Amino acid sequence: MTTDPGPHLFWITSRAAGTVALVTASVAVALGLLMSTRWLKGRGPDLRVAHEVLSLTTLVAIAVHGVVLLGDAFLHPSLADVTIPFVSGYKTVWTTLGIVSGWALAFLGLSYYARKYIGARRWRALHRFTALAWVLGIVHALGAGTDAGAPWFLLAAAMVVLPTGALLVKRLTPAVGT
Repeated sequence: MTTDPGPHLFWITSRAAGTVALVTASVAVALGLLMSTRWLKGRGPDLRVAHEVLSLTTLVAIAVHGVVLLGDAFLHPSLADVTIPFVSGYKTVWTTLGIVSGWALAFLGLSYYARKYIGARRWRALHRFTALAWVLGIVHALGAGTDAGAPWFLLAAAMVVLPTGALLVKRLTPAVGT
């Protein structure tokens, strides 16, 4: 058994970046959901800066997750394989979901900086699709991820996905009696 990570360094780095992206995206979505509700309005800290930092960190982790695969000696993916849906031959559907999720999160996250041009109301309506992009990323991780069945990964994912999922369900469920 060899412990030299050299031959697998790109794959390991991509896995780590993907896990970081899943965790930071989940926390960013949770903060966004909390900010969009009345639960915290006027109470507690302003979460906008934390939400923005986590969102940008997610985008960097997603970029690293895809770009470092270009150096992987096993898959030998092309730039098209990691950026264009349905091009990769590796778990095509699951990989495509990840690519779509990544592009959607980039577009929706960076649209914040174009708010004054597209209007705050239109931006808010558009930004709501971030939760869908997040769900696609989770499905990608569970379908394409090398560690998807590993107990440590399932526990780490559950710790951030389940609370965020509960917030999303609460946000999408109409209040009783209204």
